[in-house]
Amino acid sequence: MTILTNRTALVIGASGGIGSETARRLAAAGARVAVHAFRNRASAERVAAEIVAAGGEAFVLTGDASDQAEMARVADTVAEHFGGIDILVHVAGASPQMAFGSITAESFDALFRDNVLSAILAMQEAARYMVNGGRIVTVASNLCYSPMGGLVPYAAAKSALITLTQGFARELGPRRIAVNSVAPGAIETPMTEWIPQDIRDAIAAGTPLGRIGQPDDVADAIVFLASPAAKWVNGRTLIIDGGLV
Repeated sequence: MTILTNRTALVIGASGGIGSETARRLAAAGARVAVHAFRNRASAERVAAEIVAAGGEAFVLTGDASDQAEMARVADTVAEHFGGIDILVHVAGASPQMAFGSITAESFDALFRDNVLSAILAMQEAARYMVNGGRIVTVASNLCYSPMGGLVPYAAAKSALITLTQGFARELGPRRIAVNSVAPGAIETPMTEWIPQDIRDAIAAGTPLGRIGQPDDVADAIVFLASPAAKWVNGRTLIIDGGLV
């Protein structure tokens, strides 16, 4: 499948989990991939090496996604290396547990900086190079539709991404840039390792398809939204949780 041949994709937060699988799937679809990591450069290097070994094009960048200057540098570097940016996928984020009564101004600021501000900055900087149109995909959560205790602030931050998706789709549409989002359920990634096994079992039992999601379940949907097959999809959020919500 080479539906993304001659397209350049920047994946923010691609060192593991959904991000790394998305980078691999985009490359398998023919895209040139810039693999971004915040701290874990070694993991990002392994992802890029796998892409290159499979015959694709990839290179690694690092930078704080919530720092405007660093995001500008990342976008500039990708455009210089590959000649532009056609696709942005923003996966980076954090999901700390914050029970009601324990939320502080500092923890709130960090949560929204990591999940919301980083997405805004990545979109603004990447869009500068989408001169022939483009695709932007952010990663929200099905918790936006069914928050659970301890993760309500996280769900609120991810809900902000859905609002950004709807609003920026209108603003960027005239530039032929489509903005969409995916809202995964529980996915087997390093970010969800903290979930106890009994809760995992309950999630699987309550899911019509009867299992916990895998990174490729989400990555395949992201590739679809980044591809010509989704040419008339804009401002939408696709829930990917096996029917749990």
